[in-house]
Amino acid sequence: MDHGFRVHIVTWNVGSAVPPDDVTSLFGPHAGDGSTDMFIIGLQEMNSMINKRLKDALFHDQWSELCMDTLSRFGYVLVASQRMQGVLLLVFSKFCHLPFLRGVQTEKTRTGLGGYWGNKGGVSARMTMFGHPVCFLNCHLPAHMRNLEQRMEDFESILQQQQFDGATASGVLDHDVVFWFGDLNFRIENYDIHVVKSAIDSNKLPLLWERDQLNIAKNSESILDGFLEGPLKFPPTYKFDVGTHTYDTSSKKRKPAWTDRILWRLRCTGSPVPTHNAALQRGLTSWLGGATKVVQHSYRSHMGYTCSDHKPVSAVFSLHVSPTSLISLRNDLPFHLSLLDLPLVTLEYEKEWTKVSDATVRFTVRSNFQRSSWDWVAIYKVGFKHHKDYVAYVWAKADHGSQVTFTEEDLPRDAGEYILGFYSNNMNTIIGVTLPFQVRTLPAVFLPVFSDVSSEDDSTLVLLAPASSRSPSPGKSKHHHRHRRSRSPAHSNTPMPSLQGLSLHPRPLEGLPSSRSPCSAAKKERLVSPQDTLPSPISPLTPRSPVSPGGGVSAPEALIAAILGEHRPTQVTPTGGRSPGKTGETSL
Repeated sequence: MDHGFRVHIVTWNVGSAVPPDDVTSLFGPHAGDGSTDMFIIGLQEMNSMINKRLKDALFHDQWSELCMDTLSRFGYVLVASQRMQGVLLLVFSKFCHLPFLRGVQTEKTRTGLGGYWGNKGGVSARMTMFGHPVCFLNCHLPAHMRNLEQRMEDFESILQQQQFDGATASGVLDHDVVFWFGDLNFRIENYDIHVVKSAIDSNKLPLLWERDQLNIAKNSESILDGFLEGPLKFPPTYKFDVGTHTYDTSSKKRKPAWTDRILWRLRCTGSPVPTHNAALQRGLTSWLGGATKVVQHSYRSHMGYTCSDHKPVSAVFSLHVSPTSLISLRNDLPFHLSLLDLPLVTLEYEKEWTKVSDATVRFTVRSNFQRSSWDWVAIYKVGFKHHKDYVAYVWAKADHGSQVTFTEEDLPRDAGEYILGFYSNNMNTIIGVTLPFQVRTLPAVFLPVFSDVSSEDDSTLVLLAPASSRSPSPGKSKHHHRHRRSRSPAHSNTPMPSLQGLSLHPRPLEGLPSSRSPCSAAKKERLVSPQDTLPSPISPLTPRSPVSPGGGVSAPEALIAAILGEHRPTQVTPTGGRSPGKTGETSL
C-alpha cells in the first residue's frame, strides 16, 4: 500500500521560554519507526533579547539544538533553517531523501514596526521534493482582536515580498503545495470570555468555529482563496497561565482563541480548488488538477506542555503524486517518484570496512550534473545532525576523476554504522548518499599533537578560544585533498571550569619550517585571552551563499545583526583542524 510522502508539522509560540527537557511527544507516537518522511517545526516568540540574540548569532540556539538532538536519534537530518529574531523555521528529513530535496532556499519578511522589526512577520523554506515544488511558511501575525485587517495586510505583504530564485516557483503561491502555519493570532469574535469558556468546558467547540476570525475571513478575503484547514477538534490553545492548564486569570483576562494554526494550499490549475466544507466531506483531501493529492491524517494540540502561554499544535499530512515510476533507495519507502528524480550521483563502496584499503569510494555522476572544485565526499556517523556534522571528508574535484580515498588518519576510530554522502557546492546540498555500512575497529594511528611546531627548544603553545566549525574550502589547508575528523557539538568535550573558552593550539615560530612530528622537549607557554584572538563564529548553514573563504563575522557585526533581527549567514574555511558540525540560518 502506498502511504504517500508523510510530513509532520509542529507550530508553537514558546513565549521566550527555556526549552523543556524533552519534546519527543511533539513528533507523535511513531517518531522512531520511520513512517514520517519530514518533520517541520515553526516556533514563535523565542527569546530575542539583545544578549541572547548575540549568543545565538555566534552559536546555535537551544531550541534548534534540542530539536536536532531529538530527531537525529531517529535518523532525521536538518535540511533548512531560517530565523528572524523570535521566529524560527526548521526542516528535517530522513537522510535517504536528501538527494531528492533540491533547490533549497529560505526567505524572511519583517512586518513589525512597519517592516523594520522582525518580532512579527514570516520565515519560509522552499525546495523541490522529488521534482515537486513545496513551500513551508511560518508566520507570526499581529495580536489583538481589533487587528484583523492588519493581519491580512501583513500576510499579503509576506506573500508579495518573498521571492525565490529559479523559474519553477518564484513566489510562495507558485509552489505545488504550500503549508502555512504559526501564531496567526486570529481570535473569536462577538462572544465574551464567559461564553467562550462555557463552550470549551461543555465541549461545544463548533459554536466557536462560526465566530473564528480565520474561518470568517476565508469566505471574504481573496488572499486566503484555496487555503484549507482541518476541523478544530481541540480546545483553543491561547491564552494560559504559564505552568498550568488554566486559561488566563490575570487582570487582562485574555479570551481563549485558536491563535496557533496549520493550513495548506494547492496551486491553482484549470480545475477549481475545493471549498473548505467540501474538502472536509471528502476526508480532508485536496487535489491539484488530479495529479497531486494532500491528505491530512491528524490535527491536534499538545496540552501537556506548560512552559508557555500557548500550547503546541501539530498536524500530519501525506502527499501523493501521479505515479510515473516507482524508484527508491530502499524497498521500504513506498512513495512514487517521477522519472526525473534519479540521484545525480551514485556512490560505489565496500559494504564493510575492516582495513584501510576498503576506504576507497567510486562515484558516477549524471550527464546533467555540473561538478565543482569544492564538491566533497564525507563519512557520516548514522544519527548525524546536518550535512556538516561529518566524521571526515575528502575533496571530489572535477579534475581528480571519479574516485576518492580516505587516508588512514581520516578513518573513524569507533566501530559502528556510517554512511557516505556526496556534497555539491553548486547546489548547496547532499546529492548522493549510501545505505548504512559497517566500519569495524581499524588499527589505531598515532596522530601528531603539534603538527605545525618544529623547534624543540623554543616552540610556543598558545591557549586560544575554541576554534569555530569549519566548512570545507579548497586551497586553504596545507593538504587540501582531505579533512580530518570533525565532531558534532553534541559530542564535543567540555573544557575544565578554570579554562572555559580556552583550548590548546600550536603556534609555529616565524621563519622556521613546519614539521608534522610531535615536539619532544619542554615547551614554553603563554596565555592569550579570547580578546587577543577572537574565535570565529560558528557558521550558519545557508543555501544562498556557498562556502567561501574569509566569510567570518566579527563580534560587532554579529551584535548589529542581532539588534536588527538578522541571523547573518557566515562561512569560514578550514585550517586543517577538527570541525564541529554547524547549524544556523538555513540549508544544506
